[in-house]
Amino acid sequence: MIGSVDEALRALVREAVDSSSVEVVLDAPTKDWAARRNAPTVDMYLYDLREDMRRRSRGFLENRVEGEVRARFQPPRHFRLSYLVTAWTQRPEDEHRLLDAVLVHLLRFDALPARVLEDRLAEAGARVPLFVGLPPPEDRGFADVWSALGGELKPSIDVVVDVPVLTPVPGDVVAPPVREPLAIDLADTDGGASDSGVRRHEAPPPSGGAGGDGDGHDGTKAGTRRPVARARRRR
Repeated sequence: MIGSVDEALRALVREAVDSSSVEVVLDAPTKDWAARRNAPTVDMYLYDLREDMRRRSRGFLENRVEGEVRARFQPPRHFRLSYLVTAWTQRPEDEHRLLDAVLVHLLRFDALPARVLEDRLAEAGARVPLFVGLPPPEDRGFADVWSALGGELKPSIDVVVDVPVLTPVPGDVVAPPVREPLAIDLADTDGGASDSGVRRHEAPPPSGGAGGDGDGHDGTKAGTRRPVARARRRR
């Protein structure tokens, strides 16, 4: 993410200065660094990186190709990258001219153009908003930044890039798509048909007494007929 934004901003600044004699670097503008400068330079120092909590959301996003879910992602988390853009030459007038060229060129864009984005962001169609010259965060001023760097306060442009970052769902595995229709089998498991598709269980035969040995329901052997008692007629 950071490297992609670095190169995108570097490309825009090079378009602005339109000179091969001006270097575009990402160094921290300390006193020792400034003392070693011997060529016109535009420095883009990344001094702050933080998440924009106001834009955080919940849920999941799906990447579909021809209707098939190929991957799931958490909603993008937006990070604000703040750059301190300064110009360094032998004369203040030249520094102001360089800063003016950079400012006018960057104000043409409300987002990083697709031509300077890496393929990963460009193909995804991600919009990367660009803010130029906004006031610094309430908890940090430019004087504090220069004090931390050990340098003297210098004219600068604050450039902020809001980058959306997609994160795959941890441990999520997308199963292959279902290509066969749903089938429901209501046949009885013991081979007999039933109205509801649920196997029927018959009550066990009575045991002991007149119940017999359990081979038949009435105590007789299977396949035999029970003798019928006949009453004798008295004479």
